[in-house]
Amino acid sequence: MRILAVVDSDSYVKWGAAVLAASPADWDRSMVLLQTPVAPSGGQLAAALGGSGYSDADVARVSLAALADLVRTTAPDVVFLSLRGPVAVVVFRALDALPGVRPVYLTGLPGISVPATRKAIRYRSWSDLFLLGSKREIREFDALAAELETPMEFALSTLPFVAQLVPPEGVEEGSGAVPSSVIFAAQAIVPRERSDRLMLLGWLRQLALRHRSLTVVIKVRAVAGEAQTHEEADSFPDLLGELPDVPPNLVVASGPMSRHLDGAAGLVTVSSTAALEAVARGVPVIVLDDFGVGPEQINEVFIGSGLLAGSDALMDAAFRTVDAGWLDDNYFHPGDDNTWTQRLLDLVADRSAGRLPDPVRVPARGGRLREVWDRKHAFGRLDRTVSGRLIVLVWLPARTVVRALRQVIRWSNDLGTKRS
Repeated sequence: MRILAVVDSDSYVKWGAAVLAASPADWDRSMVLLQTPVAPSGGQLAAALGGSGYSDADVARVSLAALADLVRTTAPDVVFLSLRGPVAVVVFRALDALPGVRPVYLTGLPGISVPATRKAIRYRSWSDLFLLGSKREIREFDALAAELETPMEFALSTLPFVAQLVPPEGVEEGSGAVPSSVIFAAQAIVPRERSDRLMLLGWLRQLALRHRSLTVVIKVRAVAGEAQTHEEADSFPDLLGELPDVPPNLVVASGPMSRHLDGAAGLVTVSSTAALEAVARGVPVIVLDDFGVGPEQINEVFIGSGLLAGSDALMDAAFRTVDAGWLDDNYFHPGDDNTWTQRLLDLVADRSAGRLPDPVRVPARGGRLREVWDRKHAFGRLDRTVSGRLIVLVWLPARTVVRALRQVIRWSNDLGTKRS
């Protein structure tokens, strides 16, 4: 079976490569990196591919047009779109226009996906199979898709980097190695406010001052000039310079998370998937709850895990171990419970027999103009089409006017309500 993975940002590269690596060895597996404004640098690409068995030399960088040509000429059985939602829907439209027997469309989400969101479903409603990482996520997405009356099929797939609760490969339990670092898994949008991000850095500074034997590592996904899946307004390295007397054992580092966890006494985050990676490696965790617990913080899935704690616990280096009762429903189910590989094989058999149904094509609100705008929005300066240039002159001003009118109507309605 031939499967072509298409990846874009750093987190989707990491997940896409890991899914391929975890798939049956007799599949013909290949991967390309779609050129978008958030495509990873060479260093980011190497870090994202770490441990997957793929190297940057295995991953060609392609444009949208080149991708369409590749799919047309090689006719893979499966196209696995490991892409951000706004990019995935544009790529689907481009591939859907190709002649011949279409491939099976596989997609999914690369990390914590609780709660299920309307956007995730809307952007990927065309998929034949949608991968999710936990039993809880399957239930929540099934329920939301039914509520939206959008027929979709979700399949269970263990997040590849949390596959087993075992020590790091090559490190034996009881080997006597003394953990020497605490890893802070930085995120671009959580917490969002500058003041909260400065407060969090202050806690890490206090941790470093109180525990001089530990190196407190601010683990970033991008260095200056590199892009990420989510745009970051106030990066932790930039804010670090605003702290007084930064101790020498508080440092910034990039690279694969797996490498940093090798010598970690604990990991701290607000909601990063790195918490799951740490649990899988037997590294204790603190998921900070000082900024709240809920959808905005992307951490409500950790309720009941035993990992939620506040800044006081962090500064005392009182890291938590996971509650065993939380594991099965949340990412650490047995591998035999996974459904995605067999279901994908069934879909490929349906394709060969001519039984593959048409994908769900949800028309863009705004028609062809909206589709052109979606492409321009997803690819930015890399979209050099004439229609892409024209849409900036036509659609963007119109969109701005419509949004302004809606705001005026809301204000008018609010004013009328207050007066009444």
